[in-house]
Amino acid sequence: MALDDKFLKPYDSKETEDRVYKIWEESGFFNPDICLEKGICNEKSEVFSIVLPPPNVTGVLHLGHSLMLAIEDIMIRFNRMRGKRTLWVPGTDHAAIATQSRVEEDLYKKEKKTKHDLGREEFLKLVEDFAQNSHDTIIGQTKKMGASLDWSREAYTLDEKRTLAVNTAFKRMYDDGLIYQGERIINWDPYLQTTVSDDEVERVEKQTPFYYLKYGPFEIATARPETKFGDKYVVMHPDDKRYAEYKHGQKIKLEWINGEIEATIVKDDIIDMEFGTGAMTITPSHDAIDFDIAERHNLDFEQIIDFKGKLLPIAGEFAGEHIKKVRPKIVEKLQEKGLVTKIDKNYTHAAAVNSRGGGTIEPQILKQWFINVNKEFKIRDSKLKGIKTGEKVTLKKLMRHVVESSQIKIIPERFEKVYYHWIDNLRDWNISRQIWYGHQIPVWYKGSEIHVDVEPPKEGGWERDSDTLDTWFSSGLWTFSTLGWPGKTSDLETYHPTSVLETGHDILFFWVARMILMTTYHLGEIPFENVYLHGTVLDEKGKKMSKSKGNAVDPLEMIEKFGADALRMAMVVGVGPGNDQSLSDNKVKAYKHFSNKVWNASRFVLTNIEELDLKEKPELNKVDEARVKELREIQKDITDDIENYRFYLAAEKLYHYFWHTFADIIIEEAKPRLSGEDEGEKKSAGWTLLHILKTSLKMLHPFMPFITEEIWSLMENDKMLMIEDWPQTK
Repeated sequence: MALDDKFLKPYDSKETEDRVYKIWEESGFFNPDICLEKGICNEKSEVFSIVLPPPNVTGVLHLGHSLMLAIEDIMIRFNRMRGKRTLWVPGTDHAAIATQSRVEEDLYKKEKKTKHDLGREEFLKLVEDFAQNSHDTIIGQTKKMGASLDWSREAYTLDEKRTLAVNTAFKRMYDDGLIYQGERIINWDPYLQTTVSDDEVERVEKQTPFYYLKYGPFEIATARPETKFGDKYVVMHPDDKRYAEYKHGQKIKLEWINGEIEATIVKDDIIDMEFGTGAMTITPSHDAIDFDIAERHNLDFEQIIDFKGKLLPIAGEFAGEHIKKVRPKIVEKLQEKGLVTKIDKNYTHAAAVNSRGGGTIEPQILKQWFINVNKEFKIRDSKLKGIKTGEKVTLKKLMRHVVESSQIKIIPERFEKVYYHWIDNLRDWNISRQIWYGHQIPVWYKGSEIHVDVEPPKEGGWERDSDTLDTWFSSGLWTFSTLGWPGKTSDLETYHPTSVLETGHDILFFWVARMILMTTYHLGEIPFENVYLHGTVLDEKGKKMSKSKGNAVDPLEMIEKFGADALRMAMVVGVGPGNDQSLSDNKVKAYKHFSNKVWNASRFVLTNIEELDLKEKPELNKVDEARVKELREIQKDITDDIENYRFYLAAEKLYHYFWHTFADIIIEEAKPRLSGEDEGEKKSAGWTLLHILKTSLKMLHPFMPFITEEIWSLMENDKMLMIEDWPQTK
């Protein structure tokens, strides 16, 4: 074996990685169809498929995406080498609210213009250009990580095929009575002027004054006195002895903010007698719990705050003022009237904000489109265990059943309880948004007539609903829309359900649950067999990374300094599923040193066996036999760890075996034998070293694909390492 001149130089990740990735792409082996054609797998091969959680086209990838790509690529490369028919589908998400708000911000900063200044068509062109540029950046970053995705199957949540899937899904659910239009309490973002789903509402703790107010004979408390103008109901638990003298429906006259009012007593079991005074007033138009109470008791709904966050005429002298500014004036008036009994200035209030870049949430009653999660329907063509075709079920039941029955396994298991808690508290899903970017709702109106279909009405005179769908509606179809649904394609038949969904634990509700909902309904099967949840990547001090804090790390900068292999290893080693991790330059640097160790050890082995004829396995001495046997046990361990999603253990074992056993012990012990005169000992040592090196490179490949492929290509092997057979464990 002639030693390549490249080994005369230190390993250079910058020179290697882009070149190697291009070779992989040109080979076509990312595509399972090519692998099938070339005999890497066959028609009877076991299938392994995953879909990439589509990154939002809102900018660039962060380290969380890098972790996701590393873990998923490990699974893909491992299963491809095991001869499975392996597919990894790439794609990106239009991320409607987040993308539109980003473009709106940029537009105002640069030109002091709003979307209304441009008009819908021109503004959407601006958003699409931004999304395209972001997409191109993201794809480049993804390739830098070594992700072996089948780019021939790339999808976008807003492309033509996905639009057909979305419209088809909407019509089917509408026809089954699961999608309805109704006036209900929703999360309203006055800043972005749109509704927001429950899952996108983030609770941010803020220290704010907490006001105790005299409400007739009662004491009530609030952090938001600006919402109190319409409070004409006081609610208490029917078993609360403190208020036994008051009867349900009783009327009480009392002095309030703008004069005398008549309040009604309401008794309801939802009230916590241990919280505060046990009595509370309600604002049914601006609070979800209050709305539910009002519905149960058939109470009036009166809007206090308009959709721009300003007080309505019910506020009297404060009408037209924005709630952000008016609070001190209202408190001052309450104090003048002697209605403030106490102020807690150290109260911590959990304010609801739009996590997608908007403002403070103001609940409102609005006519919107919803998915009914509690309505019974007959399931079609069920392939679910324990659910028969034609059986009456609800979406909630399906979502819980597939996890409870272990048809879907969540890793780590502790997140199953979190999942069930979310389902148990799930409200009807508000799916309409008042933004321009996204899938426009496939509903048309003509007077009192309504037309719901995949295509618009053929005759004129119809006006389409201006709202767009929640992003999670389209991404909820992701596992099967990317494989050709609503068509009956060979991809859908072959690769669905997918094997694993790997994603961050923070979007278990946003996305994972929505995918289970959509897939069990539309296909009557599970979307994936396993859900692997990774944690959050924190900075070296354990703080959450963000641009505003100045501690965000660009993965490309890490790759530039240390190489993609080093970054991948640093992110995987020592981090179990669902656990957050701190990442520092020093940790990544340590695995750059490991890359150099792999390169130098490979060079030593190949240099010292150049003159040896090792085409046939020689007779091994007892030490070498023991080393080969030891390696076989390592192979079993590594294989078992990867199969059972213990990537962190597999990577750590490989690291320690290669460095501390192979490089530090086995190679050192072999040196005098290789330089000795005994030809039998030379061949035994040389063959053992080469065998361990080749086997180690194969096992390291899913974790460190670039350097292992490069070394393999310099060893006069017949085929690329990415399609070599995984080491046998028997």
